[in-house]
Amino acid sequence: MPRVCNRRGMDLKDDAVKGIVPWDGTLSSFDFSLSAHTFSDKWKRFNPSFPAWQWITCPKQHHLVASHKVEGYLSLENMCHIKSSQSLQEQESDRSLTWKEESNISQREEPFDKATLVCPEHEVNHYDFHIVYSASYRVPVLYFRSYRSDGQLLPFNEIEKDLPGHSAKLRSESKWTFITHEEHPYLNRPWYKLHPCGTSDWMKLLFHSDSSLNKNGFVIEQYLISWFSVIGQVVGLKIPLEMLDTVVSNDS
Repeated sequence: MPRVCNRRGMDLKDDAVKGIVPWDGTLSSFDFSLSAHTFSDKWKRFNPSFPAWQWITCPKQHHLVASHKVEGYLSLENMCHIKSSQSLQEQESDRSLTWKEESNISQREEPFDKATLVCPEHEVNHYDFHIVYSASYRVPVLYFRSYRSDGQLLPFNEIEKDLPGHSAKLRSESKWTFITHEEHPYLNRPWYKLHPCGTSDWMKLLFHSDSSLNKNGFVIEQYLISWFSVIGQVVGLKIPLEMLDTVVSNDS
């Protein structure tokens, strides 16, 4: 007698067969939560001089959302980009510095409390970053905003001056890294975001082309680490190399 397949049971095993069927570069909301916590833990471990990424739990937006699905996002806030009064040529070269290096510069000049930064000889722009799951694209999305010390939001033409020198080149050459201004899905206010339309495609290419990432199949926990190693470059946030090394060692 032929065996009858239980379609519902097959759906529940979707994650289990990702290593067997071709992976399309996307995540479920549960996978996003799992990967987000792994990313946050490793960021705190290998990047102790930076503020930690915090998981912000949010009420479910729709009553039809299944009870087992977790809603929330990662938040990294009050990062300071310090602009000193120097020549335009020096400012241009400094834009390639990482956020960590710029923070260390100010610490060498004068110790300060990050929460109450007062540095009269510098102009300080503050940045908030959120990593949010897109249910439409089934991938993470980086949202960000910038504001001055008085709380005034910066327009994008001012934000561009803070971005690393290679960011504009990267965005102009890649169809996958353009920035839009849209409503934050949880805060209902306009934020900038790196549009996710091509994320699943380049994530699929990233994992399939790197044997060290794909040696024993796709490891869902490491998704955000690999994703942010690319996305973070656009806004000048680099992840420590040790975080990438753990991706390789965990898969080996």
